[in-house]
Amino acid sequence: MSAVSFGSRLRTSVSSRGSLCVGIDPHPALLAQWGLSDDVAGLERFTLTVVEALADRVAVIKPQAAFFERFGSAGVAVLERALVGIRDGGALSIVDAKRGDIGSTMAAYADAFAGEGSPLAGDAVTVSPFLGFGSLRPLLDLAAANGRGVFVLALTSNPEGGQVQHARRPDGKTVAQTMIDAVAAENAGASPTGSVGVVVGATVTGVGREHDLSVINGPILAPGIGAQGATPEDLRAVFGPALDQVLPNSSREVLGAGPTVAGLREAAARSVEAVENALRA
Repeated sequence: MSAVSFGSRLRTSVSSRGSLCVGIDPHPALLAQWGLSDDVAGLERFTLTVVEALADRVAVIKPQAAFFERFGSAGVAVLERALVGIRDGGALSIVDAKRGDIGSTMAAYADAFAGEGSPLAGDAVTVSPFLGFGSLRPLLDLAAANGRGVFVLALTSNPEGGQVQHARRPDGKTVAQTMIDAVAAENAGASPTGSVGVVVGATVTGVGREHDLSVINGPILAPGIGAQGATPEDLRAVFGPALDQVLPNSSREVLGAGPTVAGLREAAARSVEAVENALRA
């Protein structure tokens, strides 16, 4: 894909376009809000409008794979078109697929989401490490070889996540910190930043007291800005010394401004400004 690492390309994109990542989450309620049908035609209209509006002006766009997969092969084809459009517009893409498995199955996921020539391969993909960080090895290796990134779930904002993520090993370290430390090891020595990141919800409280994110030398994807309750001003309290690594994600806050291209662009511009003011204050 690229001789330049994902981490380097992300740093370049953020420096020119700001730190905002915008999700594409075409769930039924948003399709209805836009006056669109809950079918492949509505999905396509929604998705391509977002890509047209934002791919040439925000740093990162994150399509949520599930909302495309629910329509079968026709929906996946829309996701593939979206990834082409995002790339053509100059933004980076994160396919929010949260895949996680072992052995040959994980290798197959790696081919799908990080393989050279795969229509489902964006610039990066989200993964679940809770079969053990080592289970991600096929994807981590292929992504690195092809200049792509990987975002590893670490601290999610859903209440159920704490059952696993906050559990402690015999040495007292949480499962989440175990994953954070493993990401740090992947990124060791990378410059200007590593290509393996973590996902930490912007709505998660007490991150800095329990977990050290400053070690990762990589990006922190932070969903939850807007409709999920977090504000840009919350980022400093949540992420503290790791603030310069944060890539805040906003979905419904921006998408709700559709269905016009102009409305989406205005909402994204406001979000970019608010995020930059919070991160750089």
